[in-house]
Amino acid sequence: MLAELNSELPPVGNNQHCSPTMLSSPAEASATIAQHLPKMPVEDCGIEAAHGRVLRSAIVADRPMPVFDRVTMDGFAVRAADFGTDKNASAEVVGFQAAGMIARTLSKPGTAIEIATGAVLSAGADAIVPYEDADRDGDRIRLREGAPRIAGQNIHRCGSDCAAGKELVAPGTVLTGREIAVAASTGCSRLQVSARPSIAVVATGDELIDVGIPQIAPHQIRKSNDYALRAALDQSHLAGRIERFHIRDHRTEIEAALGQILAEFDVVILTGGVSKGKKDHVPAVLADLGATERLRGIAQRPGKPLWFGTTSRNTPIFALPGNPVSTYTCLHRYVFPALRQMADANPVECETVCLTEAFKFPRPLAFMLPVKLTTDEQGQRGAHPAAFNTSGDLGGLLNTDGFVELAADKTEFPAGHPAKLWRWI
Repeated sequence: MLAELNSELPPVGNNQHCSPTMLSSPAEASATIAQHLPKMPVEDCGIEAAHGRVLRSAIVADRPMPVFDRVTMDGFAVRAADFGTDKNASAEVVGFQAAGMIARTLSKPGTAIEIATGAVLSAGADAIVPYEDADRDGDRIRLREGAPRIAGQNIHRCGSDCAAGKELVAPGTVLTGREIAVAASTGCSRLQVSARPSIAVVATGDELIDVGIPQIAPHQIRKSNDYALRAALDQSHLAGRIERFHIRDHRTEIEAALGQILAEFDVVILTGGVSKGKKDHVPAVLADLGATERLRGIAQRPGKPLWFGTTSRNTPIFALPGNPVSTYTCLHRYVFPALRQMADANPVECETVCLTEAFKFPRPLAFMLPVKLTTDEQGQRGAHPAAFNTSGDLGGLLNTDGFVELAADKTEFPAGHPAKLWRWI
């Protein structure tokens, strides 16, 4: 069914200035983009606002971890030797020690201190007997039959996790709750992170109207690309200020608006107006504004007409195709990796998944195939091809998890074929 559906799709775009073999491959396009990206500066960030930010200065242990011999079970701090192999040996409970209290001391053999998880190990003790391994009668405890009595049991030794001065979180890490917890434990109330770029999302087209306008003519389309891009950018945590703009397909209007936008924002993302139609003014206007074209056209579907360039102050410009699936696919395939590089984030390795059914695409182009992830009875992750009509079928992405990149060197991809997965954000 998918092969039949795919064969009915219209030709890819209208970028007719060169053949597919003259276009950049997806890998070549990524490499070209990577060569022309600025690096964002470093800024100071409070730990409360650090989630999702890219770390630029390592988080280092200021003390050994744990900083003391830490009790890991509620129970009794004892000397293991006091019990030996004597089944009837007992100990007198001489006090209680909670977490956060200064360590108490076992002053003589045959004594125990009731103790809480997280407490400092009592001085003179070398083992923790959990409540469930002891019988208590008044102030005396006896170990139950078969209970272990080993020195060191249920104790998290000082420095066993790491020594003072060890690098715990490396630069380039995207901070999650785990890294933030480590930062807090080392006393890092403020962190050095990458500044996030301001991004302009520009939708072009005379046919577009805003979603809030109640009356819509048959020839008009409600804007969706700019909302989709803004939402995904916000979710990625890679962007700072994000603003949406709409420009009609009038060359003078495009030139005036883009001149201001390029001067104000760190990154500009356009949708539409980038192919070879009479109203596709974006590449020419960008050239008139002094932008340098670095890339025009990628041998892929969807997303073939993508344009990339930079301004004299090295502002990256991504002019994405206007069809919604093309726009959303190119955002994930090219823009997000670029933003990660600008933030000096560690690169993300794509997962490899296998097609769950055969797929045909009889054109010399890489194909970005939307897929739904599945898991078989053996726990193997698979990618089920999603049926969609054209690159304008945004609804076809609703029940997908991402897309796989199928290389242009084949036209038939059997079930089980491995491919790189790009997940939607």
